[in-house]
This record gives sequence, structure tokens and C-alpha cells, in this order.
Amino acid sequence: MGTEQKRAASARSRLLDAAARRFYADGVGATGIDAITAEAGVAKMSLYNNFASKSELVLAYIGARHQEWLELYRARLADASTSGERVLAVFDAYIDHASTAYEHGFRGCGLLNAAAEFPVGDPAREAVRGQKEQVEQILTSHLAELTDTDRARELAEHFCFLLEGAMARAGLEGDPSRLIRARSIASGMVDAL
Repeated sequence: MGTEQKRAASARSRLLDAAARRFYADGVGATGIDAITAEAGVAKMSLYNNFASKSELVLAYIGARHQEWLELYRARLADASTSGERVLAVFDAYIDHASTAYEHGFRGCGLLNAAAEFPVGDPAREAVRGQKEQVEQILTSHLAELTDTDRARELAEHFCFLLEGAMARAGLEGDPSRLIRARSIASGMVDAL
């Protein structure tokens, strides 16, 4: 990678990091391009050299946020040796994400916070929906190792309701204790299979 490519990659990374901090702390709509470029320490033109629009930056933020969670999940999954532990790895990754040190405190799921700012059918909202569906598919695949396919799908949906409800309450309360409780409930349900 040449010097110019490294500089562009660095600017893109700084912009994405700054956008992630500002979008999570202040909201997508309340965060202007000037705030992002100032925090990233780059010229406005640098933003448009890396992202065609703020909408494209938002989609990149949503994708990066989900990738963060996937990395936490994969790390937890690597330590899981049973089907039940693989199910609980999903909950553990949510807890890990909620336990991250946020500059202005934990405010709940960054994906759902962002999605709430967009109308139904907006590409950003659809991206979040797709990522939440992926979590449900992950749960379904692990639960299918413990029960029949129909029951696995039903339980995965139930566990997603449990996760997202706990995430909403954890965001309101500013700490992951509701997620820890949700994991405990899920553990009991897994043990009963």
C-alpha cells in the first residue's frame, strides 16, 4: 500500500471512528458533517473522497457497528464447547458490547438507536433489520443442535425478543445488568431443552 493509499485509509478510518462516536452520543440526525470532520481532524473534502454522502457514511457506521458485535460474538463462540454455550455466546457478545466504555455512557443498541431515526424502508433502517435477522439466524442454527427446526425457530425469535427488550432496558438504565439477567433466563431455557 502506497503512502497516498495509507493516508486515504487512515482518513476513512478516522472519519468512521468519529462518526461512530458522534452518532452514538448525539444521534445521526443531530450530527452534522462539520462535527464529524472536526472530530476526525480531516477536511470536509476528505469525507466526500471516502463517502459519497452522509447516507453512505451512516450505512458504513451501521455495518461497522455490526462487525464489532460479530467480532465479540466470534470471540465468545471460540470458547464455547457445547450447543448451549454457543447459544449463550450471543448473549455474552451483547453483554460485552454493552460493557464497552462509551464516552457519554451506555445508551442502548446503537443500531436500533440509528434505525429509529429513519422511516420504514430507508436503506439504513433496512440494514439494521438485516443485521438483527442475522442474529436470529445465528440463534436458530445453535438451537437447532438442541431441538427440532420448528422449535429452534420459535425459541430464536423468543430469545431475540428477550435480547432486544433487555437491551432497551439496559440502555435506559445505562448498564448491562438487564442483559445479564436475560442471559440467565436464556440459560435456564437452554438447560430445559
